[in-house]
Amino acid sequence: MHIKPISINGNSLIQDYRKQHSNALQFFHYNPFEENVYKERLQELSSRSFKREELVSVLKECNVKWGAKAETINNIDALKDEKSVVVVGGQQAGLLTGPLYTIHKIISIIKLAREQADKLGVPVIPVFWIAGEDHDFQEINHIALPIASRMKKYKTRQKQIAKQPVSSMMLDKQVTSDWVESIFSNMSETKYTKDLKTEITTIVKESNTFVDFFAQLIFKLFPSEGIVLLDSNDRNIRRLESDYFQKLIQKQEEIARGVRKALNATSSMEYSIALDAEKDDGHLFYHHNGERVLLRVDSNGRWVGKAEECELTKDELLSIAQERPYLLSNNVVTRPVMQDLLLPVLSFIGGPGEVAYWSVLKPVFDTLEIKMPPVLPRLSFTLLDRKGEKYMEQLALKDSEVIRSGVDFDKGMWLKRQTNPPIEQLADHVKLTIEKAHKPLKEVAKELQPDLGDLADKNLVILLREIEYLEQRIIHQLNVNNQNVLRKFDWLEVLLHPEGGLQERIWNVYYWINEYGDNWIKELMNQEVKWDSPHYLVYL
Repeated sequence: MHIKPISINGNSLIQDYRKQHSNALQFFHYNPFEENVYKERLQELSSRSFKREELVSVLKECNVKWGAKAETINNIDALKDEKSVVVVGGQQAGLLTGPLYTIHKIISIIKLAREQADKLGVPVIPVFWIAGEDHDFQEINHIALPIASRMKKYKTRQKQIAKQPVSSMMLDKQVTSDWVESIFSNMSETKYTKDLKTEITTIVKESNTFVDFFAQLIFKLFPSEGIVLLDSNDRNIRRLESDYFQKLIQKQEEIARGVRKALNATSSMEYSIALDAEKDDGHLFYHHNGERVLLRVDSNGRWVGKAEECELTKDELLSIAQERPYLLSNNVVTRPVMQDLLLPVLSFIGGPGEVAYWSVLKPVFDTLEIKMPPVLPRLSFTLLDRKGEKYMEQLALKDSEVIRSGVDFDKGMWLKRQTNPPIEQLADHVKLTIEKAHKPLKEVAKELQPDLGDLADKNLVILLREIEYLEQRIIHQLNVNNQNVLRKFDWLEVLLHPEGGLQERIWNVYYWINEYGDNWIKELMNQEVKWDSPHYLVYL
């Protein structure tokens, strides 16, 4: 394996952030690319207190249940040390771990934790925050596999009854086992397939929820790296968050106002943030009749559902936060600050969209009189298999261009070169020749009778249409005659630029494990990287 950095297109905020432009950095408390930033953050964390003993107890119970190895348990115990800190990032509990970027995020968390443990001389624990509270089942209920010249989604047949948190959804083991069978029936049979399918099917049988399924797969993929998993919807975690929910409720007005102000500020810098925020937003969910209801605060100070599903006074909500905190959960605005209150966060690692969200959260942290941790963009990879590498060489394509823009332009140019002159040029020449040859005939027809002139115009249209028809038939036949080469272009499009975007947003890790085993994941973790590089191409 070897990797190389490449540039990719991205939103203007993340580009400016990586380049350390002040326009972007002004929205964060720390510059994550500065050499001594983590020493500074460590100093700040030393003045704060955390519920370490209780946290260790909760994390140990659930991680043992999910099959964590000694390295993870040791890391959990290390949290008792007042000097210990964490590197955290998170994602929803996608089927078979979801898109590749989930794996890339975990690799990023582990790498940064290792680096900073060596540099700082304190325990730095990698923590993956499973967003079990999320109710968007449509985002996690499928994976995509390559079929011919496209990616096809394979959805589980299990349905979501209501807007309940994913970690509360019981896993239909039979439906999921059938789904796993269908996934492997649509992948190549390799020397890894049989054992891999058996392993995953066994995990299905041992899982009660989607989060259980996800967590056990993560521990199979990262058995000895010490990654610690946290289900944000765990009732015991909620109990630890009780005091923090009360703070968020008390500070709602300042939080909502601050986020609105930050959104306006980022907009003035022409940064586009995919977040709607109003001054009446509560930025909390209430679990009402088994569904997550997003709360707002009305003109009378009552906390109500967006669609008036429920109504609570501030005192009632504070009582719920104190006595039944499991009925509350965070949205994208309050989740980051909840992480920081619960955990001694040395750094948060997120994708481009998450970094954009965080850019409007500085006022939220200021309101709670704490600093936002250094926000580091996760590592981003595109995997190139041996077949793809061979095709790239045969077609003389630039890998960075294909990843950024796909192969449509190169494919079209190659096809044009298969006739001399190119068929479009030849057809245009013929059409011009016909128009010139037809012009004297049309003029004579017009002189004799106006109707004949109209007929001549229609006659020319028909002639040109026939040329266009012949042109399209020739192009079709060229496609047929050159199918083998065009299939190579199509494979590279699916592999490196699927659905017009990055591979990591569509492909699933188990396609690659089925083809190559899982040693490449460990190899990738050991590669030297620069955190300010936007993307890496990985040659397997």
